[in-house]
Amino acid sequence: MIQLKRPLIAALLGLSLGTPALADSMIGVAAPFEIQSPDPSTTGHIFTNMGIAETLVDADPQGRLLPGLATEWDTSEDGLTWRFTLRENVSFHDGSPMTPAAVVNALEIARAKPGPISGLPVAAITADHDAVVITLTEPRAALPAFLAESRTQILAPAAYGPDGQAVAVIGTGPYRITDLTPPLSLRATAFADYWGAQPHVPDVSYTAVSRAETRALMAESGDADFVFNLDPASVTRLSQSEAVQVISVAIPRTLLLKVNAAHPFLNTPEARQALSLAIDRAGLAQAVLRYPEGADQLFPPAIGSWHNAGMDPLQYDVAAAQALLAQQGWAPGADGILARDGQRFALTLTTYPDRPELPLVAAVLEQQFRTIGVELTINSTNSSEIPAGHQAGTLELGLLARNFALIPEPIGTILSDYAPTGDWGAMGWDNPEIVALAQAIARGEGTDADRARVSAILQTELPVIPIAWYQQTLAVKAGIDGAVIDPWERNFGLARLRFTE
Repeated sequence: MIQLKRPLIAALLGLSLGTPALADSMIGVAAPFEIQSPDPSTTGHIFTNMGIAETLVDADPQGRLLPGLATEWDTSEDGLTWRFTLRENVSFHDGSPMTPAAVVNALEIARAKPGPISGLPVAAITADHDAVVITLTEPRAALPAFLAESRTQILAPAAYGPDGQAVAVIGTGPYRITDLTPPLSLRATAFADYWGAQPHVPDVSYTAVSRAETRALMAESGDADFVFNLDPASVTRLSQSEAVQVISVAIPRTLLLKVNAAHPFLNTPEARQALSLAIDRAGLAQAVLRYPEGADQLFPPAIGSWHNAGMDPLQYDVAAAQALLAQQGWAPGADGILARDGQRFALTLTTYPDRPELPLVAAVLEQQFRTIGVELTINSTNSSEIPAGHQAGTLELGLLARNFALIPEPIGTILSDYAPTGDWGAMGWDNPEIVALAQAIARGEGTDADRARVSAILQTELPVIPIAWYQQTLAVKAGIDGAVIDPWERNFGLARLRFTE
């Protein structure tokens, strides 16, 4: 086994740690995501996962909503007025009380920034005695689920500058920040006045480490106790190590190919179906991702009625793919690449290495698409290039991991991605039926049959092409008890951990 000492890890990361190896009073987390700023709109998911900030509504591993900073909620008969009763005796990390006015302030700031809550039909957010009242201009049955999303976390008024940008992370969670050093690290300690149970481990840290290989070495050497987002090869190696325990769980996230449906090569369902038919999902999932299976539709089984078990699954059939492309007027050139009207069927696939499996999958897709005469150029770059390419209209194909757990009720993601289109969803594609169905579901008028119909339309039209349902992996240092993976990726569960050695 390769053993790396802490100074070597620091050199690999370009960090000056300046501290001795972590003792049993601290849990060190390593993950690929940088801390962009103290603002929830950019880095809120890290602060909620680390137990520093909290939201009004929580969710259990099955996605069922639970009380968070709000103990209960109810709505008027017309669905336009929601009342969230706040938990009593909650303090922010600066000692100030969590009052209804403070919650209103945080939600109004969140609503003014990009995020799911900004698209809600909110007329007003007001404080009313021990509660916060949200008034809508049209019903949104899933409103409580939107308030479980990390960008709606509640910070103290002192956390924000005059312009509404957060200058500090002053939350209500079991841990409070003692050092924040964007973009790479933070440290936090147990908050003595936390409203819930005190953490068993008093101190935690987070380090952003971009390279999956480095994160795996940190797990092996003991320089990190909790290591997320491992590449498939490292999962296999670490599973054989006595120094760590590797945990894996299916999560509501799908690896998919985002297609520019307005591109002249991709502007028919048949062209997109041909690309889908060229993908050997089972082989890719098992040989490359080390997952038990690929995705036969967009929505994984974990998200209930959105998963349509009654429709025909996506298939792997190279001959059928070639036949569809021939019907579209494409013919093989001398080098085997298809051509039509003097143009080669050549596309650029954009992806990002933050998730180490994506470049590997891109390389396999390049080979599989070449089998049907489609040439791919892979552009592995920053993840921000995918939404930027969407907005500019220049993106051709994007390989990404789409999280349906950002909001525990997936209708929020459906609205942003397909009703009509979104940076991480459909591009150059419009379907009025899906828009109408999604809006009805959002109002609370939709049925399970409506959700199944949305799935069926996406399966036929393929504005995005599903490849695999995700397995999240976590390497945990031996001697730590209580580690689990939250399928909805809301909380690392650090406050529940114990050292057993």
